[in-house]
Amino acid sequence: MPCIVENYDICVVGSGHAGCEAALAGARMGFETIIFTVSVDSIALMPCNPNIGGSSKGHLVREIDALGGEMGKNIDKTFIQSKMLNKSKGPAVHSLRAQADKASYSMEMRKTLQAQDHLTIKQAEVAELLTNDDKTRVTGVKTVSGGTYYSKAVILCTGTYLKARCLTGEMVVHTGPNGLQAANYLTDSLKSLGVEIFRFKTGTPARIDKKSIDFSKMSEQFGDEKVVPFSFTTNPEDVQIEQVSCWLTYTNNNTHEVIRKNLHRSPLFAGVIEGTGPRYCPSIEDKVVKFADKDKHQVFIEPEGINTNEMYVGGMSSSLPEDVQYEMYRTVPGLENAKIVRNAYAIEYDCINPNQLYPSLEFKKIKGLFSAGQFNGSSGYEEAACQGLIAGINASLSIQGKEPLVLDRSQAYIGVLIDDLVTKENHEPYRMMTSRAEYRLILRQDNADLRLSKIGYEVGLLPKWRYDWVVEKEKMIEKEMERVSKVMLGANQKVQSFLENCNSIPLNTGTGLVELIRRPELSYDLLAPLDEARPNLPEEVREQVNINIKYSGYISRQMKQVEQFKKLEKKRIPDDIDYKDVHNLRKEAIQKLSMIKPVSIGQASRISGVSPADISVLLVYLEQYKRK
Repeated sequence: MPCIVENYDICVVGSGHAGCEAALAGARMGFETIIFTVSVDSIALMPCNPNIGGSSKGHLVREIDALGGEMGKNIDKTFIQSKMLNKSKGPAVHSLRAQADKASYSMEMRKTLQAQDHLTIKQAEVAELLTNDDKTRVTGVKTVSGGTYYSKAVILCTGTYLKARCLTGEMVVHTGPNGLQAANYLTDSLKSLGVEIFRFKTGTPARIDKKSIDFSKMSEQFGDEKVVPFSFTTNPEDVQIEQVSCWLTYTNNNTHEVIRKNLHRSPLFAGVIEGTGPRYCPSIEDKVVKFADKDKHQVFIEPEGINTNEMYVGGMSSSLPEDVQYEMYRTVPGLENAKIVRNAYAIEYDCINPNQLYPSLEFKKIKGLFSAGQFNGSSGYEEAACQGLIAGINASLSIQGKEPLVLDRSQAYIGVLIDDLVTKENHEPYRMMTSRAEYRLILRQDNADLRLSKIGYEVGLLPKWRYDWVVEKEKMIEKEMERVSKVMLGANQKVQSFLENCNSIPLNTGTGLVELIRRPELSYDLLAPLDEARPNLPEEVREQVNINIKYSGYISRQMKQVEQFKKLEKKRIPDDIDYKDVHNLRKEAIQKLSMIKPVSIGQASRISGVSPADISVLLVYLEQYKRK
């Protein structure tokens, strides 16, 4: 029977957050790209939490935008509430988080994909990877229906669909998220190519009918009065919308008692679930067991969109049976008469051991094959999207015969995330956190454009006008900081009265404006009345001037640490090195180094089981290797 045969530059398997960014990157870099999805209606689906951003995740979205990705723009168009988290702390941990209208988010991303030149959307399940005879290079994909699609690169973004099964108590259904079709064939093709497969688990809470909730028993949670957009290209005026409220309530001892007496019916505790779940996003059963001393847990009631009555019960993910879910949720204040629209469930799925990847997200043993997102053992929409973007960029660069883009740990949260995935041993879904970034004071969300926009322009994803603006912005910041450093203020009546009104200590003698900006209760903007020669600058420039002055000591200290880090990253390790030839390396180090194949001494030093002594031995060997 004749089957369709088509040729593309890039095949992207999966249309979740990773797949969308990968496909858009490939197409925008000028390569004919096809994206496969089990359902066109599931493009950029948000099967779990209805939000984008959050602690450290907001950093990732800003970085995606700075490189030329789409997620930030899309949430700016479709959010219904926005909040800057951690405002009481320093700027390093400030993170944007926005509630999304889930249906609108998916629809807008689909419109973007449909309008993109060089991009084809295809509803089909990919069943097999095609390779050359010795299985060292990918040559395309084959679908369940028999269609053959040849390509120069393939990017796997299968999310939680591979051999997926959803569990609600004793009920086990072999589907993907939201009842969508699972992808049941690709795993076997991967295994036949020698790819190591893991089995992971995640889950989602129930969706409750808004009409059945008593909000008077909950605390209303408002969005920010002044909304800050995610994308550096979004006009701030366009995001000052009327926002929808979220609500806060708590579990109690009655809730916990219902859960404890039904643990034997939870697939998680009954041994039915095979996959490993996320430590930092546990189910409510997990919380009750692991934190037995806590008498309550936060529960956030969040709207799923403007045109739906479904409310997301954040903090109460579960795989308990339907009858137990009703009993459990109805113990929570405000949910006494709750009606469940969609049951909570756990989902198991196949993913890979990401140690099989280079930092470029290309498979070490199969050229041209890249992967991204939850398929790489991560969790979260934002973690998926940033990997998809990098995989899309690097698939395109590989076709051009260019060096891959690898962001290091001092350049971006994206660099930290990918380095952790490909270097460290991950036995559970990986979640990004600010604490994972050693250089988080210089990896702030507010300066993502200054850090990464030039790179986005160089790879061909950002237009020249964005690059030119970043260059101009840098000049304005530098010029203003130089000017401010020379401004002196006397201890006159005007200055003293001003400081007194700001609850700041008066001056004994004249001082520099810089010294006043560094005071915790003062800022660059607040001191404008005392700075008569101040130029009229954009808000984003003023923000950088303020942060750079306030934290200059800490920033310069961190920059020195980065210099040391860069030295180790620059010490490259040849691809053909045989670690068995390195005398005095411990057996564990030989095993780990041979498996992960680090590209630099810096990466080698972060591998679990490789000691500082092993690194010293390796450095000596590399010197001898160079001489040979």
